[in-house]
Amino acid sequence: MEETFETNRKDWYDRWHKKMLLIPVAVMIISLVYIFYFYSVHGDIMHRDSSLTGGTTITLKGDIDMVKIETELKKEYTDLVTRKLTDIRTGEPVSFIIESSAKPEELKPSIEKILDYKLTEENSNIEFTGPSLSQSFYKQLIIALFISFILMSCVVFILFRTFTPSIAVIFAAFSDIVMPLALIDYLGIRISAAGIAAFLMLIGYSVDTDILLTTRALRKRGGKLNQRIYGAFKTGIFMTTTALIAVLPAFFVVSSLPDSFRQIFFILSLGLVADIFNTWLTNASIIKWYCDHKKIE
Repeated sequence: MEETFETNRKDWYDRWHKKMLLIPVAVMIISLVYIFYFYSVHGDIMHRDSSLTGGTTITLKGDIDMVKIETELKKEYTDLVTRKLTDIRTGEPVSFIIESSAKPEELKPSIEKILDYKLTEENSNIEFTGPSLSQSFYKQLIIALFISFILMSCVVFILFRTFTPSIAVIFAAFSDIVMPLALIDYLGIRISAAGIAAFLMLIGYSVDTDILLTTRALRKRGGKLNQRIYGAFKTGIFMTTTALIAVLPAFFVVSSLPDSFRQIFFILSLGLVADIFNTWLTNASIIKWYCDHKKIE
């Protein structure tokens, strides 16, 4: 019975692994097209919050009529952005975030006039970042992200010294960044400096399962190729699931976390889910095709 199960699984994978490659590749193409469209419309690859564009962020605490505040403020500040943080368990508002390119001495009095009381350290939190500093910081983060990806690619080429498996690992890691970015752009989420850091973390999170798969398929002796891929899948999916279990509760349950931390957990969750498809459909299919072509069994 066990032999029959193994044979059926092998036949199924041999028959469908090339077709399964089409799914993540199609999603990747759609993501890239949308990012290019987004760039043509907005002049950037993402929405940036005040920490990366410059401006004021005011966090209000307590029971507040946010609709009224937003309606009144948008008459004066056209670039105003508001967000509401709620407790996932009760649905009750925890705080309200107001962002604008205006300076604190301009935005704060306008809010106080609408609320009809003074903003203090007890009922609010005010942060301001200069536009020139924010723009410089944003450029440095993008450069750091680019350099990290290049260095990761160099390490992969040095490790495997073979073009096709190395490109498969790099493509999967690149997809793990592009797919979450496209979804975040579509949802209209404004990325903070912490969000850029989360994309940096994704480079490390995504490449580990790809290296595990490629190493076991190409270098490990003992067992057939499909058995080695399946063994890598069991280990890799356990690693990814463990990471998801670690970050998802922090995002959905712990509502008291700062917004920047929640954004990190959200981006990591999207990247880890994308990594499941890009590693075990894209990379595994390419490695399987390469090994069959090179008669590595």
